[in-house]
Amino acid sequence: MTRLSPNNLDPEQLEALAATLEASGRYRVLRRVEPQPSLEPPPGTPTRLGLLLDLETTGLDPEQDEIIEWAMLPFTYGLDGTLYGVGAAFSRLRQPSRPIPPAVTELTGITDAMVAGQRIEPEEVAAFAAPAALVIAHNAGFDRRFAERFWAGFADKPWACSMAEVDWAAEGFEGTRLGYLAMRCGLFFGGHRAVHDCQATLAILARPLPRSNVTGLAALLDSARQASWRIWAVEAPFEQKDRLKARGYRWNGEATERQPRAWYRDVAEAEQEAELTFLREAVYGRAVELPMQRITARDRYSERA
Repeated sequence: MTRLSPNNLDPEQLEALAATLEASGRYRVLRRVEPQPSLEPPPGTPTRLGLLLDLETTGLDPEQDEIIEWAMLPFTYGLDGTLYGVGAAFSRLRQPSRPIPPAVTELTGITDAMVAGQRIEPEEVAAFAAPAALVIAHNAGFDRRFAERFWAGFADKPWACSMAEVDWAAEGFEGTRLGYLAMRCGLFFGGHRAVHDCQATLAILARPLPRSNVTGLAALLDSARQASWRIWAVEAPFEQKDRLKARGYRWNGEATERQPRAWYRDVAEAEQEAELTFLREAVYGRAVELPMQRITARDRYSERA
């Protein structure tokens, strides 16, 4: 009896074996994230240059912690969310001013020896990122704050978050972590290295979503184009806190020049009036004028918002 060996099979034969296993109903096969194939846009199709960005850092605080790895993956997309082409990635390591915490090394695999003597210059980041019409990150609320401190030009870019701005739950997903989304899409990748995260994010976004059947990128672009309003429920009655939490409000416990100490929620522009009506009728029980902030992709996920 001849034994099959993966080393003796070409990609088509391997794929046929994977399909056979899946067809049995007893197995699910994960396929490694591969470089996305390039498509030629139909004549006259308007396209834009996007940028997938991922950072590895020594911690979570952009005021105290430092970037140790930076990856950017450029891609061309149509306004309808079709992915057309993927360029060469930017991938750099950077030595921080202090040793990398052991927990970060355990998570990312990046050691002090790997980053020794490595630098990333703001000028090379600027040259690579400047042409992009949109920056996407999987957890943009984290990456944008670090990126803007490194190169101020990121403050002028529209940003979108593939974790928060695709309604994964409505599409049948039970989480938003990148590794989980990849697994549900039948993919696997070398996680927690920045360039691998960029490649995996783009592969997931390029696929049609299971229920709406639009690509993840199309859903993300639609969300990013919409303005939202941050509504502050200042001086809301204490006994209403559970109702606010159930509605999706979050508590900001530290007042700043831009943000009061209060409950707040971000809503789509079309939902603004309905949300204000809810607050006046169900929370305050009276007419009230509340502070609000209009947010677009140019400020969303930044410290300005």
